[in-house]
Amino acid sequence: MRSGHGVGEPAGLTALQLMRLLDSGPRGLTEQQAEARLLRDGENVLPAWRPVSWPRRFLSSVRDPFTTVLLCLGLVSAAVASWGTACVIMVLVVVSCVLRSGGEHQASRSMAALRELVATTTSVQRRADDDAPPVVRELPVDQLVVGDVVRLGPGDLVPADVRLLRTSGLTVHQAALTGESVPVPKYALDAPADGGAELPEPPHLCFQGSSVASGSGTALVVATGADTRFAAAYGGPARQRTQTAFDRSVHGIAWTLIRFMLLTPPLVLMANAALRGRGLETLPFAVAVAVGLTPEMLPVIVTATLARGAAALARTSGVIVKRLPALHDLGAIDVLCLDKTGTLTQDRPVLERSVDAWGDDAPEVLRWAAVNSCWTLELAELPAPDTLDEAILDAAGAYGADPFAYDGIAALPFDPVQRLATAVVRRPGQHGRHTLVVKGAVEDVLGRCGRLSVGGSTTALDDAERARLLGLAAREAADGLRLVAVARAERPARLGPYGEQDVRGLTFLGFVALRDALAPSAGDALDDLARRGVAVKVLTGDHPGTAARACRDLGLEPGEVLTADQLGTLAGPPLAEAVARATVVARCTAQDKARIVAALRESGRITGFLGDGVNDLPALRTADVGICPRGAVAVAREAADVVLAEKDLTAIDRAITAGRHSSGNIAAYLRITLSSNLGNVIAMLAAGLLLPFLPMLPAQVLVQNLCFDAAQLAFAFDRPGPAAVRKPAVLRPRTFLRYITVFGLLNAVADLATFAVLALALHTAAGTGAPEMFHAGWFTENLLTQAMVMLLLRTGRRAAESRTPGPVHLAVAALAVIGVALPLSPLGPMLGMTAPPPLYYALLGAVLTVYGWALAAARNRYANRRN
Repeated sequence: MRSGHGVGEPAGLTALQLMRLLDSGPRGLTEQQAEARLLRDGENVLPAWRPVSWPRRFLSSVRDPFTTVLLCLGLVSAAVASWGTACVIMVLVVVSCVLRSGGEHQASRSMAALRELVATTTSVQRRADDDAPPVVRELPVDQLVVGDVVRLGPGDLVPADVRLLRTSGLTVHQAALTGESVPVPKYALDAPADGGAELPEPPHLCFQGSSVASGSGTALVVATGADTRFAAAYGGPARQRTQTAFDRSVHGIAWTLIRFMLLTPPLVLMANAALRGRGLETLPFAVAVAVGLTPEMLPVIVTATLARGAAALARTSGVIVKRLPALHDLGAIDVLCLDKTGTLTQDRPVLERSVDAWGDDAPEVLRWAAVNSCWTLELAELPAPDTLDEAILDAAGAYGADPFAYDGIAALPFDPVQRLATAVVRRPGQHGRHTLVVKGAVEDVLGRCGRLSVGGSTTALDDAERARLLGLAAREAADGLRLVAVARAERPARLGPYGEQDVRGLTFLGFVALRDALAPSAGDALDDLARRGVAVKVLTGDHPGTAARACRDLGLEPGEVLTADQLGTLAGPPLAEAVARATVVARCTAQDKARIVAALRESGRITGFLGDGVNDLPALRTADVGICPRGAVAVAREAADVVLAEKDLTAIDRAITAGRHSSGNIAAYLRITLSSNLGNVIAMLAAGLLLPFLPMLPAQVLVQNLCFDAAQLAFAFDRPGPAAVRKPAVLRPRTFLRYITVFGLLNAVADLATFAVLALALHTAAGTGAPEMFHAGWFTENLLTQAMVMLLLRTGRRAAESRTPGPVHLAVAALAVIGVALPLSPLGPMLGMTAPPPLYYALLGAVLTVYGWALAAARNRYANRRN
């Protein structure tokens, strides 16, 4: 697995020196040498994530803040011999941990299945022994060793870091490493000069994670496994995950509740001791009050809601949520950072137009470009055209051009150094002449032209005209177009071969302008994201003009287009402020992307990052939620929190919607539970000080909590209204504190009004049993008010008035029935409750009517202020 040599050595040595250093040769290694090196260095595999066992996932789930709080409360309950409360709490803890660890374990198994889909063979040249001739055969990639000689062809993945020995028109896709969407020319150099070895991407080296776009080559393996550049990016600091939006929200709410819970028992004990002379006998009641303040079902509700949402996404959209809290983070995203290539655009160009030297439409230029593409492919015996040739041939076919009307004579395929390709053809009826058709980079083609053809006439191409054409090309490039120059020359027919020296004295014909093909669904997806309050930032390694044009074509205003160089060393708020004004940041390296994402997070934004290459790893780990497609490089899939079936923005929109549905249910549960619990705790504290007996027995508190908790499970299966998906769903502790304070006080007022009603009803009732009647009356009122809160505060009026009963409606009905019927049933006396007089129910109805009106008015005012 180890070569023992850094990248600098393979780049700076001559090919012969490097082969001697690695004890190899152009014929490759012998089988015996390869076996020895495999035993010594290990297999050519990345440092894999160790699989996490289910028991380990279960134990890690216990570290959740709310689960930890519940465990502490369970231990305290057991310490004061409140065994019923302790058992219920422990059951809730176990259920929550099982659901969470089970969901994440299933996601891990899905990821393992994806790894098995990756192709794992390469063409290797080896010898049976020192005297045997080399034989090329397919071997598993993990069997490669340093010193192997491999063959590369179109579509091949580069299996390790290699030094090129021979090439023929080789171009390589390095988007996974650098983010550059255009194939990069690669060629063999025997002795790098002029600092070529110091370049970050030496032209004579190819790195694992890239793929061959066109041409072929023979290469020497110089690094495998953990020593590759691919592995260095995978194993560095980018693997360290930072605290996400879910972590911050849950920790903030948890610590707020913990402070309240720690204060509650001592306050209850001191108040009862000071005013009622009660001692430690009130400790179980104090613990019950603290438990009553706790949203005991939160770990279960959160886990069940997120697991259900993740399962639905996997089933309907093929989206794998590897880390359940990431589904909440998806719903909270308010800025999505992504690359252009493969997301906004496809990995191929399309023709925009063909023009002459003056920028006027010229189909003739496209016809000659198609002749070049067709016969270069046919005569050079290339296995497949690259995407540029495909775009030209497709466009020419739509115009009715037929390149096969010409007879092909010879071809010089694209040369990465000369940056042009040449086809030699014979026109119909002209047997004594050959026509050289050349296309390539604007500067290189113009440098070989001596004349200019416009409108059927030719003129000399002087320096001023050449400068004008270069300026025209620069303006088109700044506008996001990729220009290919087209020229031709007439030559007397001959039998000998053609070479580079013949490509001189050309007549310039014009330009073929191409742009990136837009992703079909990108425009609609961007509109949907904008409606959901998600800002899109395009962080790309491409030319700024190319990225800006793609945004404009999709209806996304690019604003101020920045480059990473313009941002300099900015960090933190200044960087976030600069990026906020722009939609596109071009020429980004991996570190630039991570720096921008980190700055946005520090400014308070909830960030998502969509990437699929090694160069995206730091940003994937820095973002609140990292997203990648299933076709991403393996290490990107490992680093991401969410894996999409395709690199498609519509899939992200569906995932965000699912996240907001889940977050809406969690937020509704928290709002309802905490406001209701706070009101009950305030009322209990007041009653404990005003009454000569405990307002509720610990067993009654436990049964009430169990009924309310069971009803709240309906939130895991609820579907929020449309308002829940319009804006990012963030659980902000301060917002919740204000909300639960207002509605908790309303609930406390209703409870205190019930005290007055009970006092009046008990005063008029004959007989004894005032404490038992009080317990029954308050038990009924508590469950009825909690049912009203669940119905009215869920997602607003539309949800409450829905004609179709959903899980929350059914749970509310069951809770109300239990609240009224339980004290009247034979179980009532067993729990220390006696049915209150009929007058109480009439007065309670009036109290609940006023409470419902006040609750609806406060809810509507709150909703109006938010909107």
